[in-house]
Amino acid sequence: MLRVWSKFRNLRCYSTAALPMPDTNPSILYTGIFINNEWHKSKSGKTFPTVNPATGEIIADVQEGDSADIDVAVQAANKAFRRRSPWRKMDASQRGLLLHKLADLLEKNRTYAASLETLDNGKPYAFAYNIDLAFSINVLRYYAGWADKWHGKVIPMDGDFFSYTRHEPVGVCGQIIPWNFPLLMMAWKIAPALATGNVVILKPAEQTPLTALYMAQLTKEAGFPDGVVNVVPGYGSAGAALVAHDKVDKIAFTGSTEVGQLIKQGAAMHNLKRTTLELGGKSPNIILKDVDINEAVETAHFGLFFNMGQCCCAGSRTFVQSNIYDEFVEKSVLRAKARTVGDPFDLKIEHGPQIDQEQLNKIMNLIDCGKKQGASLLTGGERVGDKGYYVAPTVFADVKDDMTIAKEEIFGPVQQILKFDDLDEVIDRANDTNYGLAAAVFTKDIDKANYIVQGLRAGTVWVNTYNVMSSQVPFGGYKMSGEGRELGEYGLDAYTEVKSVIVKLKEKHS
Repeated sequence: MLRVWSKFRNLRCYSTAALPMPDTNPSILYTGIFINNEWHKSKSGKTFPTVNPATGEIIADVQEGDSADIDVAVQAANKAFRRRSPWRKMDASQRGLLLHKLADLLEKNRTYAASLETLDNGKPYAFAYNIDLAFSINVLRYYAGWADKWHGKVIPMDGDFFSYTRHEPVGVCGQIIPWNFPLLMMAWKIAPALATGNVVILKPAEQTPLTALYMAQLTKEAGFPDGVVNVVPGYGSAGAALVAHDKVDKIAFTGSTEVGQLIKQGAAMHNLKRTTLELGGKSPNIILKDVDINEAVETAHFGLFFNMGQCCCAGSRTFVQSNIYDEFVEKSVLRAKARTVGDPFDLKIEHGPQIDQEQLNKIMNLIDCGKKQGASLLTGGERVGDKGYYVAPTVFADVKDDMTIAKEEIFGPVQQILKFDDLDEVIDRANDTNYGLAAAVFTKDIDKANYIVQGLRAGTVWVNTYNVMSSQVPFGGYKMSGEGRELGEYGLDAYTEVKSVIVKLKEKHS
């Protein structure tokens, strides 16, 4: 996975000959609400459109779940979680086998799933196939291996007692995922939850419901019992109903910090639900003067423009040491101009559309704000074409810390390049944000790298690379970038209750 991710930093240097050709018109198989391993229509009878962001045209109408449908799903999940249910009686190793079967099915249907993701999300098919699908399959297999290895400890407590801990599932887990990596975020959510014996109700983003619904069908084919996995598409009201429901034990959310705050408040008000939140970022990418400048420019470009800038951990504040600032800016502009923009099904394309009109408008407003506040717009800054939601790769130089584009999460293809002089200065400036999701430093000096790493307040810090992730390594943020961690062994904690058991030992009798 690491090799694939880093290889695809530069699509121009990667042969796509080995890729299976995409299905540019994949069949839309599932548009309903998935509860109890069955497909349902919404209680209200309402549907909503999901749109192809490359064209602005409607792909399909999807059943619109709301609080009534959430309630049915919660009832099904609670039934599946009852003490004597097939799921609760199932061996942990069998849970692992089911996750492996789900991974096998996703692997078998990888081309279709990647094509569906490209259609509904707009990301280039080459990335959907080689990154999103590869990583999703890997995550499912990784947590399948943990299913029968996540256990408690025997503790030598004082006195005549035998003590041990049990790791038990939290229960009914509401999971709300974003639109930027729809299938991958579903895998991140359901894999640790199912490995540890929980049941889930997942609410996909209304912009991108199709791959989550397809994955729901695959869980049935894999053999998961009724009610263990439920998927309810809909708008924010469906997510709010999950948060408010008293029979939901946990909420896991990935999305904006603003919505994350509302979810945490709602969870506290309604039965003090457990929460994990993976939220926004404004990640600093620090480039020291001793770097290989061409490599640093290319990696910083990937760190910002990957997935059309729609990454919570995007390196959106690029701090460059003053000695090499002008050269770095010049080369970054040339790279942005060379970025291929167009039909995401074209294997030579690096850059597809933004997710929707609302996101396009937000990005364009922030670009205008950058220009008005005095940043130097060196390339891009405009919409591409009149069909779909394309924004040209954009580079700003002469950016100051107090500018709006240096403080707010743009979530689009807008690189901001800032100048710095010394290490302590750039550490303080990098940390001067409410966010703390990720950061990076580029240097050939390991002592300087370690000094900066220890000073940065961020959940992930990359050294001489960017956007490299793995199923084994935890991901999450400091400060307002969230709470808790996903992936790795740490990701299991979020779905686990720890029960202490203390047994009185009888005195020995002759």
